[in-house]
Amino acid sequence: MADDEAAAVRQVWSALGLPGIIDVHTHFMPKSVMDKVWNYFDSAGPMLGRSWPITYRMDEVRRVEALRSFGVRRFTSLVYPHKPDMAAWLNQWSAEFARQTPDCLSTATFYPEPGAAGYVAEAIRNGTRLFKAHIQVGDYDPNDPLLEDVWGLIEDHGTPVVIHCGSGPQPGRFTGPEPIRRLLRHYPRLTLIVAHMGMPEYGDFLDICLDSVGVHLDTTMAFTAFVDELMPFPSAEAGRLRAAGERILFGSDFPNIPYGYRDALAAISAVPGIDDAWLRGVLHDNAARLFAIDFR
Repeated sequence: MADDEAAAVRQVWSALGLPGIIDVHTHFMPKSVMDKVWNYFDSAGPMLGRSWPITYRMDEVRRVEALRSFGVRRFTSLVYPHKPDMAAWLNQWSAEFARQTPDCLSTATFYPEPGAAGYVAEAIRNGTRLFKAHIQVGDYDPNDPLLEDVWGLIEDHGTPVVIHCGSGPQPGRFTGPEPIRRLLRHYPRLTLIVAHMGMPEYGDFLDICLDSVGVHLDTTMAFTAFVDELMPFPSAEAGRLRAAGERILFGSDFPNIPYGYRDALAAISAVPGIDDAWLRGVLHDNAARLFAIDFR
């Protein structure tokens, strides 16, 4: 990674008077799992209709160093299972990673399986700051009865959940806004962070965000040229995007992005109709408030 990229990223947030960036959507995983994720993107071109090169395909130490060089003050280790008997092990790995990496918000996950409430409760006791749910990869209904106690625990403790529930880049059996609407009818106090702005169902997830108590959206990959070729954010939603400003958090999908980190920041900065106050909120202030982070 070139020094000029880090300098360009730092220039964006420093010009806004921020102490750095809070990135709520980054991935750190056990090497065996990350290798499989990268292999998926390497082979997914025909399915996605394009190649998906991994820009930051480097070892874990260098990836952490890259984020720090960008001025990312807090980031996440979003892990997610695709089958039973996987989540508890991922949680153990992620908790240890956070202990060794104090600028990482301790992250955990879950899957609809017997015992899920037990390891979710343990994760909360051990200081998990957020959970990750991936409806598409996990191929499960968020309203599965096996998750009733899980959602109840998470709602009661107010722990945010980054949830990939939109139908991009490929729809799943349980993706889209309706399963989330049903979920929120049962657990209206959930703090959800809808990944990727809910693409491509942007308008529906803006509805959910603006009508809810605690639903947020993360910007992961949204507004970039890579995504706009197939799933552009609708210009007609510009006003509601501004209105939802305090509920929008910056996410990058680092390291699994097919472009540079500075490109993600440039794309957000170029969104029509937004101003510096909106950018300050998205890049730092909104997440700092949600996670009670104070760098002073």
